[in-house]
Amino acid sequence: MKLLFSLFNYFPHGGQQRNCLRIAQKCVESGHQITLCTRTWQGSKPKEIKVKTLGCKGWTNASRNQNFIQDLSEEIDNGNFDGVIAFNKMPRLDLYFASDPCFKAKFQSANKWLGRLTKRYRLYSNWEKAVFAKGQKTQILLITDREVPLYQKFYKTEKERFHLLPPNIDKRYFKDDDKLNVHNTKRKELRLSKSATILLMVGSSFHTKGVDRAIKGLATLPSQKESQTHLVILGHGKAESYKHLAKSLNVLERVHFLGGRNDVPEWMLAADMLIHPARNENTGTVLLEAMANGLPLLVSDVCGYAFHIEKAKAGKIITSPFSQRQFNKLLEEMVDSSQLSHWSTNGLNYAATKDLYSCHDTACRLIEKFVSEKNHSL
Repeated sequence: MKLLFSLFNYFPHGGQQRNCLRIAQKCVESGHQITLCTRTWQGSKPKEIKVKTLGCKGWTNASRNQNFIQDLSEEIDNGNFDGVIAFNKMPRLDLYFASDPCFKAKFQSANKWLGRLTKRYRLYSNWEKAVFAKGQKTQILLITDREVPLYQKFYKTEKERFHLLPPNIDKRYFKDDDKLNVHNTKRKELRLSKSATILLMVGSSFHTKGVDRAIKGLATLPSQKESQTHLVILGHGKAESYKHLAKSLNVLERVHFLGGRNDVPEWMLAADMLIHPARNENTGTVLLEAMANGLPLLVSDVCGYAFHIEKAKAGKIITSPFSQRQFNKLLEEMVDSSQLSHWSTNGLNYAATKDLYSCHDTACRLIEKFVSEKNHSL
């Protein structure tokens, strides 16, 4: 089959972007011809996939998205594709991979009544409606079902159009010696002692991931722990305001912004704990990746995958509404806890016995199924 994949922008370290590329590659492995359209592309392009960058035109996000969707519609008209799969909400899709929250629900919960008069609201709500409105034919692939009730509330979406996928992490195999070696190597890289405690954060949206919350928590640790505890942040973002915050709290020398990295699994082996006090997180694949690497976790309950951490007994959950005092208390308890190895073992056992790995294969099979059914019905 000839398939068109689409997303607004591609960059190597984004979760949505990685899902798009891996599913497209799975479809290539199954013998399909793939064109991937995006506004911009960062990093190397896959040789097995035809990548088309349509450009980034417009002064606002809404206008850039609108121009891209119009250009993509022309590609659909001229490309003779069997199926269209997108990772952003827009019209004319056969399948939509849902990784964003319900726009209309989020907008209304923020009580932005005047915003309903804006062009942005009209565009985004219409694109969402084109996917989820009752009677539409778009099949919806989900990596968490937490937003389904909201879509059904606002759009009466038929339940049979929702298809929940397993998570999508890579299986990890490592030995105790591997963990010890990388433990020492990464501390040497930061010029830390071998006994230093590393709290790890992974994510490219520092405000959403709660980096400020983590820095404040670090600053409240007891004196006997604080000098030996360091916060390592991996991911792209504007770090200056967070560095100012760390400086004002006298912890700047213990906060390390390392940017986007290709060695995240090694940092997960080297760290002592993953903290994720996120303000919003549709899933949180990084939580499962950390668990599969044996990391205890401290995570917000707003994360879609937080229930896995709870079921695995692999750490502690920050309950809503978020309280900085509660987070500080939990962080102190975990850093000083004798249960770290117990949480680590629980997480490893859970990752070894649950299907946390077949998202992309399952998505490929569903794409084949629904595109084939559509074309046979024509």
